[in-house]
Amino acid sequence: MTRLSLAALNLSLLVLFPLAWIAPLMRAGLLPLFGLSEISVLSGIEALWQEDILLALVVALFAIVAPIVKTAGLAMIHFRAADSRLAGPLTALGKLAMADVFLIAIYITLARGVGLGRVEAAWGLWLFTGCVLASFAISLATSALAKRGAFG
Repeated sequence: MTRLSLAALNLSLLVLFPLAWIAPLMRAGLLPLFGLSEISVLSGIEALWQEDILLALVVALFAIVAPIVKTAGLAMIHFRAADSRLAGPLTALGKLAMADVFLIAIYITLARGVGLGRVEAAWGLWLFTGCVLASFAISLATSALAKRGAFG
C-alpha cells in the first residue's frame, strides 16, 4: 500500500468517526412491549455526564479524542508534516479506542444475560468497530512503511 492511499483511507476516518459517534450503537428497552431507545456514543456520554462527570470524560477521551488525535497524527505523518517515529505511539493510542468497542460488547452481553429488557446491536456499532479496526490497520501499515523509509 502506498503512502498516499494510506493517507486517503486515513482521511476518510475524519468523516466516518463523527458519523459513528452519532449513529445508534445499540437499541435498548426495558420491556419487549415498548419501543427501543437508540443509544449512540454521544447520547451515552451525555447520559453519563448527568450521572458521573469523570466517567463521561474518560469515555469521551477514549471514544472521541483518542481516535481523532490518532487520525490527525497519522495524516501528519502521511503528508510528511511529522516524524514517522510518531507512528508507534499513535498505534498505542488507537488501542484505547478498541477498549470502547470491547466494553460496549460486554454491556450488550450483560444486558441480554440479565433478561430484564431487550438490547440489540445497531449498525453504528459495526461502523464504530470498523473505524477502529481500519485505524489500527492504517497505523500498522504506516509503521511498516516508516521502517522501509517511505516517509523520507
